[in-house]
Amino acid sequence: MTRCRLCGAAALTSVVDLGATPPCESFLAADELDLPEPTYPLHLRVCAECRLAQLPPLITPEETFTQYAYFSSYSTSWVEHARVFVGEAVDRLGLGPDAFVVEVASNDGYLLRHVVERGIRCLGVEPSVNVGAAAREAGVPTLTAFLSPETGDAVRAEHGPADLVVANNVYAHIPDVVGFTRGLRALVADDGWVSIEVQHLLTLIEGNQYDTIYHEHFQYYTVASAARALATGGLALVDVEPLPTHGGSIRLWARPAEAAGEPSHRVAEVLDREKAAGLHEPSGYAAFSSRVAKVRRDLLRFLVDAAERGETVVGYGAPGKGNTLLNHCGIRPDLLAYTVDRNPYKHGRFTPGTRIPILPPERIAADRPDYVLVLPWNLRTELVGQLAYVHEWGGRLVFPVPELSIVEVTR
Repeated sequence: MTRCRLCGAAALTSVVDLGATPPCESFLAADELDLPEPTYPLHLRVCAECRLAQLPPLITPEETFTQYAYFSSYSTSWVEHARVFVGEAVDRLGLGPDAFVVEVASNDGYLLRHVVERGIRCLGVEPSVNVGAAAREAGVPTLTAFLSPETGDAVRAEHGPADLVVANNVYAHIPDVVGFTRGLRALVADDGWVSIEVQHLLTLIEGNQYDTIYHEHFQYYTVASAARALATGGLALVDVEPLPTHGGSIRLWARPAEAAGEPSHRVAEVLDREKAAGLHEPSGYAAFSSRVAKVRRDLLRFLVDAAERGETVVGYGAPGKGNTLLNHCGIRPDLLAYTVDRNPYKHGRFTPGTRIPILPPERIAADRPDYVLVLPWNLRTELVGQLAYVHEWGGRLVFPVPELSIVEVTR
């Protein structure tokens, strides 16, 4: 990668180099274990001009999202997060039965089903064939397509402009950030609203959340860089809400520039926090790489020591972030016998690169391991409750990020 994908500048500074890994959602079937497995560099850099943190676009969205392993509805807390958002958005924007809501990257309808329940007209735009089909089966109208300016124009021509366009956890997933942003502008009414949720680079850096760096996340936003990206499509940032999701996210509220008005005080407050952390200058990222190395050393030391004591460690969850962690640390089945996941699509498959078996969650209670390594650490509150039963045999939970934490759970 020689130039920034947002501003075209050539001045890109290294943030952290995680080596080369397979795409994080490329789970392997048993008959693929003896086949070659492609890997790609995973090297995060930041633009010295516009401050967009980014990965080189070595894989295409079509390779990742045409058939996708992630179904949002399998996370109870995430469905609840979506339900609360819909209720608050309806109240905030005064959306009634005549309103029209579009969600981009709508997955299996986890969010729009709450819009349907309120009797509000809606449409999902979802590129993954398999999860889009699940949304339609659940009664959520869904178009199978990637968002582009042309797609936005076509949806607007057929359905009319949207009063609200939602783009949750997708703004980082597209290499053509300018074209995607113009697609958002094509969808939204001239006096409408765009709501975007995306991981906040500030919390990623401060919390050592390096496992959320993976190939399908092409860029990582501060509020400052997100505002610059939105402006390329004629959208202006008017408000920002810090969120606890994914270890620390931001909800960006934007409007067409001609209808935007002045940004809220919260925008200035978050910009001040970012500036104080040094993230508006490339030098502010200098210490991150060494802190990432410590996370790796601590986790490996724990796993090796447990193995030498004859203790068993298994995993919980098979999220994309977990595959970044496992590959960067070089963890194999000799240190982590298997992991489990609620998503039946992953059962019988193996984690990319590290080839760790993925089994149904019931296997933990059957095997009674000494430790359960929780890979989706961002769902800590939810999973401590779900996994409380490991206390029955004295098992403990292990959280690797932001630092190694061993938790004794109780009923």
